[in-house]
Amino acid sequence: MSGALRRLRTVSLVAAAGLLAALAPAAGAGAAPAGGPADGPLREVLFVGNNWEGTADVLASTGDMARIGRIDIVPDKAERLREIYLDPVKLAYFLGIRTTAGEGHDQFVDDMYTTPDGSAVVASRPSFADVVSLDLRTGRINWRFPVSGHRADHMAVSPDGRRVAVSASTSNTVHVLDITTGAQVGSFTTGDKPHENTFSRDGRYLWNSSIGEVNTALDAPWLDWTKGDRKITVVDAQTFRTVRVIDMRQRLDAAGRSDLSDSVRPNAFTPDESTLYFQVSFFNGFVEYDVASDRVTRIKTLPQNPATSSDRTTWVNDSRHHGMSMSPDGTRLCIAGTMDDYATVVDRATLTEGPLVPAVKPYWATVNGDGTACVISESGADRVTAIDFATGTKRVSVPVGDHPQRVRLGHVPAGWSGPAR
Repeated sequence: MSGALRRLRTVSLVAAAGLLAALAPAAGAGAAPAGGPADGPLREVLFVGNNWEGTADVLASTGDMARIGRIDIVPDKAERLREIYLDPVKLAYFLGIRTTAGEGHDQFVDDMYTTPDGSAVVASRPSFADVVSLDLRTGRINWRFPVSGHRADHMAVSPDGRRVAVSASTSNTVHVLDITTGAQVGSFTTGDKPHENTFSRDGRYLWNSSIGEVNTALDAPWLDWTKGDRKITVVDAQTFRTVRVIDMRQRLDAAGRSDLSDSVRPNAFTPDESTLYFQVSFFNGFVEYDVASDRVTRIKTLPQNPATSSDRTTWVNDSRHHGMSMSPDGTRLCIAGTMDDYATVVDRATLTEGPLVPAVKPYWATVNGDGTACVISESGADRVTAIDFATGTKRVSVPVGDHPQRVRLGHVPAGWSGPAR
């Protein structure tokens, strides 16, 4: 054991004693029995995960995006913290997440999807290294799945809504769970630090992109090799056997862009899944990749904000731009220019960007309920903003909780306004 690790372990044990004393009277939430299907019709909504706060705001999916309700994603917080502070290894990773990816904060909610019947929301919780299902009527936990390793990350839900895939970023594993019971139905190995997951439209394949190590200060281009094994892993979604591995390093080099990182970040397929668009670390722009010919076809560089520091070590988790969605008809892309403090809609045919809509550290982009607008999370301003796909202009902004990141469409029972109290 290194001297640094011994010191961290000692500090962890000392900290644990004080915290356990403070938490001793608190009762853990435990696991509640799974609820039955939601009664009556469902309403489509937007779930906004407030990562540092540990809540999810639920908004109208169209129009003014008015807030409908809020749910606590960490009702078992006291129980989880007691468990972590009793285990020096878990505590070391917990504190590591806080000081690196969490920017000094704990990461309590990353990704979310609702069950097909609208009775529960399933969320990944990075700092607690787990996935939980929460009953939308009571707010209680239906089931909890601890991921392998020490951090849970991005998820994806299958087209039929029955399975959810979650990246276990420190174990290079993707777990696929039954969304109703939380039972694991399969898993597969990825490159270093699995991140984004995407199911094909027919549910036959599952794509995972691994982003490598993004929490070091070794960010100079010539040190890119230190970031680890980064690749796209495509598996059969029934057998979980690997059917294809794509190393973007080779494809980017062939396109004359050896200067770009091969760490594939947020991405979006065209409706026919013939083309993949994706962002990479440190780049203010995105890449177009033709699936059939297996080659990079175009690369778009977007404007830089003059106020953005040129010091790459100051960019959050190696991101320059982080967040991408596509209009349902496949004609436009919406890009979150995270470190450049703007979002913009790009014409896919010409790759011409529209107006640069000012935004404070936009961290994600999704499509609203009727497909007419892109919704970005402004993590630095604690709000979400809708941008019109047709005009590229801002429609509305809505305040949410602390540090919103992932935004996902979901369903709740009609008339729902939050768990019963």
